[in-house]
Amino acid sequence: MQESIKSKISGVASFLPDRVVTNYDLEKIMDTTHDWIVQRTGIVERRWVEGTKVTTSDLAYEASLRALADAKIDKSAVDMILLATLSPDHEFPGTACFLQAKLGLSEIPAIDIRQQCSGFIYALSIGDLFIKSGRYKNILVVGSELQSRGLDKSTEGRDVTVLFGDGAGAVVLSRATEGDHSNILSTHIHADGQFAKELWVPAPGLALGDDARITEGHMKEKLHYPRMNGKAVYVHAVKRMIEGLHECCDHNQLNMNDVDLFLFHQANLRIVEGIVDRLKLPPEKVFNTIERFANTTAATLPIGMDYAIKENRLKRGMLVALSTFGSGFTWGSALLRY
Repeated sequence: MQESIKSKISGVASFLPDRVVTNYDLEKIMDTTHDWIVQRTGIVERRWVEGTKVTTSDLAYEASLRALADAKIDKSAVDMILLATLSPDHEFPGTACFLQAKLGLSEIPAIDIRQQCSGFIYALSIGDLFIKSGRYKNILVVGSELQSRGLDKSTEGRDVTVLFGDGAGAVVLSRATEGDHSNILSTHIHADGQFAKELWVPAPGLALGDDARITEGHMKEKLHYPRMNGKAVYVHAVKRMIEGLHECCDHNQLNMNDVDLFLFHQANLRIVEGIVDRLKLPPEKVFNTIERFANTTAATLPIGMDYAIKENRLKRGMLVALSTFGSGFTWGSALLRY
């Protein structure tokens, strides 16, 4: 690896469906209330796609075009596509291939990252290493999710369904030039598979003891919908995201006070508040989007970056810490100079 080579984020963008689904809208289809959702999650509304024609790769395509425009590079300059999602267009091939076709970029590598809420950090880490190796100059890193059509919208599924939204975010990761102050300082990724079933979708799958990946029995048991142990997720998320922040700061011989902006995965506002309280972080240094967009899993961090820029909370030269936690359990962090 050529240590003198560094990567930087040269473009940031997002794309969200126009349809706004409020907590009051959910009251009409399940036994829940606006106050119940806000008190437990901090979520007020989320975006869900309209109809059945839009796909995950469609959302990714729109975010990608905007990110390329922000980076001021032509799509022909892209050397690799990394797409993080838990809501793929199809079981296979990977959604990155469908995005690649829509962008008209043949032959370059296109890879799916299936690390759920931690997917964007995992993808960013992989892209950073490819650029540092000297292999590529521009990598499109995308998080895209279309979750609304895969949720149990009955009262039985409300605890999970109220949490999720649709959307996509993308960044262009480029080789930094000499004298460029923007760069990725470090990325750190982890997993602990012993907790995989605390937040998962059991079916379709080949480990269910049946002769088919999905059966009528699986459907009747609603095994194709997300299941979550909320208490376990909360405890581990707070713990691991705090560890991730310490890890990236310690690695770069910096401390929390040096960070200008913190962007956390937006799964539940109570998780973020737990982290902020334990670390005694100034609220003005933390940017949240969960009230407006809910949990957009792998798309959350790039969407957050885009909106922080739009709202003048993230500016060039700022030191930014990213931290995430998700199914697997997986977690990761990154420190970058934007």
